[in-house]
Amino acid sequence: MRINFRNRFFCILFSAAFAIISFNSAMAENWPCFRGPTRQGISNEKDVPIEWSQTSNIVWKTPVPGESWSSPIVFDNRVFVTTATDAGASFRLLCLDRLTGTVLWNKQIHRQNPGHKQRFNSYATSTPVTDGQNIYVMAFDGTLAAVSNEGNIIWTHQEFEYYSEHGLAVSPILYRDLLIVPFDGSSTGPDKKLGWQKPWDKGLILAVNKNTGKVQWRGRRGSSRIAHVTPQILSENGRNQLISSAGDVIQGFDLDTGRRIWTVANSGEGVVPSIVIGDGLIFTTSGFGDSAIRAIRTGGKGDVTETHIAWESAEDVSKIPSMLYLNPFLFLVTETGVAKCLRASTGEEIWRERLGEKHSASPIWADGKIYFLSEKGKTTVIRAGGEFEILAENELDEKCIASPAVSQKQIFIRSENNIYCIGHSQ
Repeated sequence: MRINFRNRFFCILFSAAFAIISFNSAMAENWPCFRGPTRQGISNEKDVPIEWSQTSNIVWKTPVPGESWSSPIVFDNRVFVTTATDAGASFRLLCLDRLTGTVLWNKQIHRQNPGHKQRFNSYATSTPVTDGQNIYVMAFDGTLAAVSNEGNIIWTHQEFEYYSEHGLAVSPILYRDLLIVPFDGSSTGPDKKLGWQKPWDKGLILAVNKNTGKVQWRGRRGSSRIAHVTPQILSENGRNQLISSAGDVIQGFDLDTGRRIWTVANSGEGVVPSIVIGDGLIFTTSGFGDSAIRAIRTGGKGDVTETHIAWESAEDVSKIPSMLYLNPFLFLVTETGVAKCLRASTGEEIWRERLGEKHSASPIWADGKIYFLSEKGKTTVIRAGGEFEILAENELDEKCIASPAVSQKQIFIRSENNIYCIGHSQ
């Protein structure tokens, strides 16, 4: 039997090339939800750019219609972002090609009532989440929806119309077959301070089946006030637990039933920063009125306010941007532009520096560096460590409220009018 060595050589070469491409694709990290794969603003990508401008290292720039402060998410070669057009009434989901920035589809997911909100909020602030098969979104009025990769609506869930003195800003998360989102709003009745400045018992966490939209459980907070905190999953001793914070409380819930396991008093309302976890501690802030950063020990049952607060600090509390935990440090930036590094185990201040400008976006970490994005579109890149060192300052000169995403060595920044894909020039 004759063997065609030339064909065999090219077959082997093609197989090897395909294997390399597949390996690289498998190694690339997606950014599937608010603050990335760990929900803590951490990226495992290497060789991420630290310098760019309007004329350099911009792979593409795509206009996005409407007004929205939701953050982009990235899965494989698709970028997803929500927006609201028609004066906020048309809640939409856009899908962009990651390689070119081309809008693949732009679909209205829900017709909503653009009701009361604070001026600094938008009618599409909640960041979507994806499992790679479907995209799950939350509209301004609390409507949940599952959307296919082709833009088809699979199901919607409208249990009640959400209302908050601030509007809606929390983002849902996925856990196995559950889509989980807190509903920490305030009263639509004659006393508008109820649930906002006055505690009430209506705050809850809703878990629906991601495949059907049917309710699996409702977690009850007890006495609490409004908040916009994206929850977190604690994995400890082989068990997983939902960690969720609202006005006046931080709590742990059973992920199978929604049963509240423990609670810690955390006085303050309108809490925004999402929760970060590390080395047996849960780090959170307490919002307006009695602002503080608090580190809570894990492993509690019942009311553990007196026993499980490891440390607290009322100095330079971040009220909007989320914090970063990078062992052994906790990094933060306040909305007034003060950046800090604390020792995570004790709260000891390591350094404090003023970046300037207002900050709403949550910082991200990639390849040993921290990226702080200001509301004027300036990104300050520092070395992540116990000494403050600025590596680069990059200007986009556009209003930026949304938090950046990182995937496949690229940074995705959503401004007031555009989405930027930032990468190394070829």
